Amino acid sequence: MSGLARVMERRALLAGALACGAAPIRGARGDRALPSDSAGLPVPSSHALAFRLMRYGSAIGTHTLDFKPRDDTLAVTIAVDVALSLGPIPLVRYTHRNTEVWRAGRLASLDAETNRNGTQLYMSARRVEAGLRVEGSGTDSYIASEDALPTTYWNAQMLRAPMIGTQDGMLVHPRVTEKPIEPVRLASGAETAARCYSLTGDLDLDLWYDPESHWISIRFVVADGSVISYERL
Repeated sequence: MSGLARVMERRALLAGALACGAAPIRGARGDRALPSDSAGLPVPSSHALAFRLMRYGSAIGTHTLDFKPRDDTLAVTIAVDVALSLGPIPLVRYTHRNTEVWRAGRLASLDAETNRNGTQLYMSARRVEAGLRVEGSGTDSYIASEDALPTTYWNAQMLRAPMIGTQDGMLVHPRVTEKPIEPVRLASGAETAARCYSLTGDLDLDLWYDPESHWISIRFVVADGSVISYERL
């Protein structure tokens, strides 16, 4: 179980899960097959995304995203809650709260707080003339390049850009490999077609996006060997 906490510590957010990072992503730029949409921001028509986190066939938490567009501004509120217990004994407790503000299709600000088994982590980013000024519990203040994006996964354009970890502000430099389209299971038991992208290195996980660039799933292996996967609700 402690392996899950270590994965969270690497970003991962988590997450990926639970689920979670300045350099371009190797192998990702210029890939014309990467998903995109005409507006640049793949906001679902329902203005919401929700996932349950699965481990050994049991749900261990939830990950929700709420999108609030207004004029040229988009606010995205993210909440992750994970709990693992052995009978009455809590083994892992993880909460993550994150708010992004986008203006005219560009990230304007981001604030995130994480509680990982009692350890408090934080990060923030603000757009300045030179790019994004990032501060966090895991890094000194720095300026990320103008096109840098957070590891919040809902915007597939992050696969093309430098990545800022949303747990403690650290930069991550994964390698991105495109894989074929395949069926992905939803929480309902139905399946949907989605393209897979594998991230290796600083982040080790698989991401899936549908043809409209909407985030469908994520999967990763934690240190104890168990697999954490997202099923979209």
